[in-house]
Amino acid sequence: MHVSLKNINDRIFNIQNEDEFQRVSLEVFNYQIKNNDLYRKFSSLTLKNKKPKKAEEIPFLPIDFFKTNEIKTSNKTVEKIFKSSGTSGLRSKHYVQNLDIYKKSFITNFKENYGPIKDLCILALLPSYIENGNSSLIFMIEELIILSENKDSGFYNSNFLKISNTIKNREAKNQKTILIGVTYSLLDFAKDYKQNLNHTTIIETGGMKGKRKELLKEEIHNILKSSFDVKNIHSEYGMTELLSQAYSKKDGIFTTPNWMKVLVRDINDPITLLANNQTGGVNIIDLANINSCSFIATQDIGIKLGENKFKITGRFSNADVRGCNLLIQ
Repeated sequence: MHVSLKNINDRIFNIQNEDEFQRVSLEVFNYQIKNNDLYRKFSSLTLKNKKPKKAEEIPFLPIDFFKTNEIKTSNKTVEKIFKSSGTSGLRSKHYVQNLDIYKKSFITNFKENYGPIKDLCILALLPSYIENGNSSLIFMIEELIILSENKDSGFYNSNFLKISNTIKNREAKNQKTILIGVTYSLLDFAKDYKQNLNHTTIIETGGMKGKRKELLKEEIHNILKSSFDVKNIHSEYGMTELLSQAYSKKDGIFTTPNWMKVLVRDINDPITLLANNQTGGVNIIDLANINSCSFIATQDIGIKLGENKFKITGRFSNADVRGCNLLIQ
């Protein structure tokens, strides 16, 4: 079966329903086992001559392979190598052969969640990501800052006074603002710069990065809600190995875009998938990963709540503490 890469690329971001997702997922799988040697070998060992008939039957590559192998689905030139912020010394690498696909993914998804980017000011508190370098999150935020065309948009590192004054000025003018920050930095900011926010959305991501004691997600959100007098704290779920993100706007419930799906596997039997509302290991289908691997078994633990909704409840105990918006529970 000949699978056209251009045909798949054109369709990934136009998926409208489950039937279309299933068809494109199988096309992506067939393309990747044909052109990705490592994934083909892994799939052949897992499938044992069976042929997947639906997305749920496709083998999920353990995410650790991104630390030890170049996961690529062609020999095309690599445009960018994104690296994780792992603390173990061995960082995951994502060899991106088409940055336009990544841009299409995060821009489309961000607009669907937060509206036209030109209507927003994007403020970033992401010091640890900047320090590590080669961060896919930094690349994304840089692009969003440019698209916002707002003079106040930018990276504020740990300049809390400056970012506080910027927010106050925008709040006084009833102007929409997005403050996205790594969890520990947002907590530091909240401690000394409390204020009431009516037009500012806070998005936390990335966890503590070893800078603070780990807390439950609910505890973190309660601290931030109290400091800024807001009803909800948003979260971003993303990682180096994925070219798509999921966003949570309330209660830690994440929603995936139409080209991304979360499945939950049995912790003791990784081949077996669990029904909704059961806790297990998180598998992710990210069709934007067309040039690497779209089917990944992560080290996260979570619950699938519905067709495109899930919660993260923790990580496997032997997993690295990494920048995936996870809190050990």
